[in-house]
Amino acid sequence: MRANRKPYGRDFLDGKPTGRFCNGRIPSDLLVEILGIKEALPPYLDPNLKIEDLLTGVCFASAGTGFDPLTVKLASVISAEDQLKMFQEYIGKLQEAVGKEKTALILAKSIIVISMGSNDIAGTYFASPFRRFEYNVEEYTSLLINSSSNFVQELYKFGARRIGVLGLSPIGCVPLQRTLEGGPERDCVKSINEAAIIYNTKLTSSLEALSISLPKARLVYLENYNEFNEIIQHYNELGFEVADSACCGGTELVCGPLALTICKDDAKYVFWDSYHPTDRTYSMVVSKIAKRDLAKFFK
Repeated sequence: MRANRKPYGRDFLDGKPTGRFCNGRIPSDLLVEILGIKEALPPYLDPNLKIEDLLTGVCFASAGTGFDPLTVKLASVISAEDQLKMFQEYIGKLQEAVGKEKTALILAKSIIVISMGSNDIAGTYFASPFRRFEYNVEEYTSLLINSSSNFVQELYKFGARRIGVLGLSPIGCVPLQRTLEGGPERDCVKSINEAAIIYNTKLTSSLEALSISLPKARLVYLENYNEFNEIIQHYNELGFEVADSACCGGTELVCGPLALTICKDDAKYVFWDSYHPTDRTYSMVVSKIAKRDLAKFFK
């Protein structure tokens, strides 16, 4: 499934779909705005990128990817390894434009945010049988954390020093999981949320260990499980009306031009489609993360 079609992006800056799985902006966009850099973070693969875009930050993410190579195969997305190759290519372009010395300074002063793991757990592990035949939850989350650690270390080798890693949200509460496993009451799926918590606990420990072994690195665990969970559990108090189904697609699994249900006011919904929050939800969560964690990169 792709997000480069309507109704995705209907509340984005120019109202056009851009590949973002949201009605508007996603966390990377909101973060660069909070930092006062620009309104949105362009994708590195945008053919219209200018040197100014490269100097102020780009996005290497591929929606649906993960640390597990099987996730990449199942979703037909860009792997973590290939994202690192693109980052290395990006460094080369910076060096051509401003020289090696300034490039090294840019890399050391930039904030790099990693967000992966949810598709590995919710999709590859729980939605398909392959990995469950090989690993239990403890083993699989440890496998992912090892890959996450290697990813951070590779970024460090390239010159990155300020690296934030997002924990997992309560992915057992997304509309997709409620539809598939939530029963008639559309409850959150406890087993998936428990796996996310296990992953987050291990991620915290992994980053603490890496902070000791990597000189001058500022590695920050970006907690967001509790932030999302608060919205999901107390949505009415926060001005939302619906938390268990999506604005686009309702309880269906697909959002797109042929979706039977597309809401008029997405600000009333916690989720935009069956898996991804609305930009209002993202904005609330990112605002809390920024207020709590941004200063840690500059200590």
